[in-house]
Amino acid sequence: MSGTVLIIEDDKRIANWVKVYFERAGFSAEVAHDGEAGLDLARFLNPDLIILDLMLPRLDGVDLCRILRRDSDVPIIMLTAREAHVERVIGLNSGADDYIVKPFDPEEVIARAEAVLRRVRGKTQQILSRNNITLNETTKSVTVNEESVDLSQAQIALLSTFMRHPNQVLTRDQLISLTFNHGFQGFDRAIDSQVARLRKQINRDSRQPIQTVYGAGYKFVVADE
Repeated sequence: MSGTVLIIEDDKRIANWVKVYFERAGFSAEVAHDGEAGLDLARFLNPDLIILDLMLPRLDGVDLCRILRRDSDVPIIMLTAREAHVERVIGLNSGADDYIVKPFDPEEVIARAEAVLRRVRGKTQQILSRNNITLNETTKSVTVNEESVDLSQAQIALLSTFMRHPNQVLTRDQLISLTFNHGFQGFDRAIDSQVARLRKQINRDSRQPIQTVYGAGYKFVVADE
């Protein structure tokens, strides 16, 4: 697989280390060491993928991710600290497609990057419609009762999982696997937080399709299925 990867990481040792591995895997890789430089380079390069550290000088990773998401669907993989569960939630809510915990194996970064790019490049326009909700997976747009709803990338991915599995009880582990394509060990509370935020956004006229099945998980209830 090929493409241009932008690595935004203030630790020069880690940035250069990751850059070398991407180049060995056939990618063209560029590096920025602070948020403002990363934003400028992202706009100039229009990369296929961004590897983004959460903690950056001048402009932090969360704010940078939100800025990029205003006008770009470029896949973003965020780097976070080992125990920073709350930061991972914030990162996903800001629009990141995936996250990797430090310290990490660079080969895992490459594998995650290739998986994200395969999903993006292989995606054709798909419109899902359940109850009063419509989700266009290509344009990342959602309407409820024909009114536009502003969701994060993570919330859209989670909604897609629910809509593709109507009236099916999904455990937290299943939601994690189906939505984010990798395990979130010890990350149940983050999934609960994502579901709670999604519920709030799509609730209209007291019609809440995402129901809690106590002791089991969650279910997206569709009347006509």
